[in-house]
Amino acid sequence: MTYSEDLALALELADIADSISLARFRALDLHVETKPDRSPVTDADRAVELAIKEVLSAKRADDGIVGEEFGISGSSSRKWIIDPIDGTANYLRGVPVWATLIALSVDGKAVVSVVSAPALGRRWWAAPGLSKTCDINGSVRDLKVSAISSLENASLSYNNLQLWDTHGFLDRLIALSRKVWRTRAYGDFYSYMLLAEGSVDVVAEHDLKLYDIAALVPIVEQAGGQFTAIDGPVNEETSSVLATNGKLHETVKSYLT
Repeated sequence: MTYSEDLALALELADIADSISLARFRALDLHVETKPDRSPVTDADRAVELAIKEVLSAKRADDGIVGEEFGISGSSSRKWIIDPIDGTANYLRGVPVWATLIALSVDGKAVVSVVSAPALGRRWWAAPGLSKTCDINGSVRDLKVSAISSLENASLSYNNLQLWDTHGFLDRLIALSRKVWRTRAYGDFYSYMLLAEGSVDVVAEHDLKLYDIAALVPIVEQAGGQFTAIDGPVNEETSSVLATNGKLHETVKSYLT
């Protein structure tokens, strides 16, 4: 299946999300709360997710929805997984590195996705057989991971060091950092999009949720990369992930497990 109609819908949903999130970005009256898990949420997060749910309820009434802010609805084997603003901490501080993540999962596997970062003027999307990106001038190009095959030439991106320390992996990350060419913490969705573009070779993170991960997987995999949990296959319960250009996957995993 090509899922062309689902991809078209996902792109439509991204347009709706962008119009809401951009209008509230850097707004002086942005309302911010702290959730029980101590992560921030803004009125824009909730407005984006509600707008997406409204369209899905009308156009895909039989599909389930998993959203960061409003939870799970429906029990279909087809599920739309939504992170209305990935990078909310950036969003509320006026940093433009944030995006809406939209994925369609079928039988537990994400098959279609869109990552839209309007403040950067960038969007990435994937479906079986394609992985593409476009920039602010509308030019579209295929995505392809790098061909780097040795750690000494590899660029590694990760999330914050406190999470690596909390999960007991900080020493392993430091050991790996001594073997690679370059380390940067680009963070959130952006690390994975740079991987799909061939600009980064390895991404590893901890403490993620399904809605943080789902939209990233098709884009990385269709660009030729590999996406797993750090300690095995990725699934809906995965929290610690490793994504690479494929050539480096097993070598990197040997440092982190």
